[in-house]
Amino acid sequence: MSKSAVESTLRLMDETVARAMNQYTLSGMAVGVVQKGKLIFAKGYGVADASTGKPVTPDTIFRIASISKTFTAIAVMQLWEQGKIQLDDPVNKYLKTYQVLHPDPNAPPVTIRHMLTHTSGIGENPTTAGLLRDLIIKQPDIKLRPGDPIPPLGEYYHGRLSPDVYPDVKWAYANHAFGTLGQLIEDVSGEPFAEYMCRHVFEPLGMMKTDFRYSEKFVEELAQGYVYKKDHLKSAEFLLFPDFAAGSVLTSVNEMALYLAALMNGGSNEHGTVIKPETLEAMMSPQYRQDPHLAAMGYGFHLEYLDGHRAAWHGGSLEGFNTALWVAPDDDLGVLVFANTNTRAIYHFAEGILRDLLGLPRLSERLPVPGVLESPHLWPEMVGSYGPPRGFNSNARAWLNYGSDLKIYVKDHHLMLKSFTGLYQKGIVLYPVDAHDPLAFENVTDGKVLQLVFQRNQHGVIDRISFTSLTFFTFYKQPVYQSVHFKVFAGIGALLGTLLAALILGRKKPNILGAGTCCRK
Repeated sequence: MSKSAVESTLRLMDETVARAMNQYTLSGMAVGVVQKGKLIFAKGYGVADASTGKPVTPDTIFRIASISKTFTAIAVMQLWEQGKIQLDDPVNKYLKTYQVLHPDPNAPPVTIRHMLTHTSGIGENPTTAGLLRDLIIKQPDIKLRPGDPIPPLGEYYHGRLSPDVYPDVKWAYANHAFGTLGQLIEDVSGEPFAEYMCRHVFEPLGMMKTDFRYSEKFVEELAQGYVYKKDHLKSAEFLLFPDFAAGSVLTSVNEMALYLAALMNGGSNEHGTVIKPETLEAMMSPQYRQDPHLAAMGYGFHLEYLDGHRAAWHGGSLEGFNTALWVAPDDDLGVLVFANTNTRAIYHFAEGILRDLLGLPRLSERLPVPGVLESPHLWPEMVGSYGPPRGFNSNARAWLNYGSDLKIYVKDHHLMLKSFTGLYQKGIVLYPVDAHDPLAFENVTDGKVLQLVFQRNQHGVIDRISFTSLTFFTFYKQPVYQSVHFKVFAGIGALLGTLLAALILGRKKPNILGAGTCCRK
């Protein structure tokens, strides 16, 4: 980091933001930069409410969605500091109104550590039927609007939340795991969750206008959320959800700057302390990692190394909102970007700002890495079809992002990756990034980073790929006939064959009928 890099980034911020807002058709955005615990830049862009033209300001309230999980994780670690819980204890030891139980009674117990790292085996939805409903009709199982009573999780889960797979088998983003951590906080502390968070997390940091609960105090400054559909911005409905510890915080850039200050200062800011420095260090250290070349998961935080600079981040997405928080604690720098229009590009846009502040090359400028050779002699081992491990509910994000499986192939003298759906369905180049490890690759497409590593089993055979692109996946090599690509093309071939056969028979049939008619005449 250099003083000139920070000054240059801030000087060009208006231009940088305008370019992104125009590219992704955003209604409004708020941006904040914190350095050495001080807010050195805060500005709003666009409108918070298109119907009135009310502008976004640093005090505009946004729904920051899953960034809320970092606050929930801090509260869990507070209880751990106090000796009230142990991270490797089964979460069921502390829950009073429901239990987390795998359908297999012999399954290992889900621990608090599993939940903090998204390795609990809990899937996208509490039930498979609920997941299918979400995917097909795209409607939540329960619609809660401001003012509606929120059902207790014990009632919502009918006394039991069932993991999709055994814990510690794979990484699967789990809102309901963090919702359950909120229940744990409530059950262990004896305080209602939202009240605990205000008293023990927000207020000690001076965040007096931040809350997990929606109330009238937010109405005046709350941004309207939007979704860009069919060439226009559509207002998003404000809906609540029962597992609100996973993503319900309402706050502003000015408020969150106080949080960033604490994250880069060992858990304390000018107002107070919420966690010990060594505990925060553990939260921002790898607790789950597939490979040293890939991103990692701490307790509640995603972790990256930006060209040697340690960074922790989290993003958030709700209907009408996307948000991102990035902090480089060793460099005393942090970035906040809140948008009131859906686009996951916000995550990488915020990362790009942090890279600029650190004086690092833009993501699009990093590849191909000079001097790193391709390894065509290894390509035959790598090519093939790769799919996710078992777990219908916990594979939901893999299906949504990639259409289940990935194809590795060679084209135009490069190793390529293609997904059945999503960002990579036209095929992308995999660029080698480590001169000492020919199994590590990266790609940047539409500003989004894909880090990928081929991995060998105990017999030395490449049998899987692990990769990070916002979230973590491990896909295993599978016979070609099991891939979605093969099944679709086989289905198309069978359909064409059937149509061709019908066409041939259809042409012959009139001749036969005609001959018979002629004879009858």
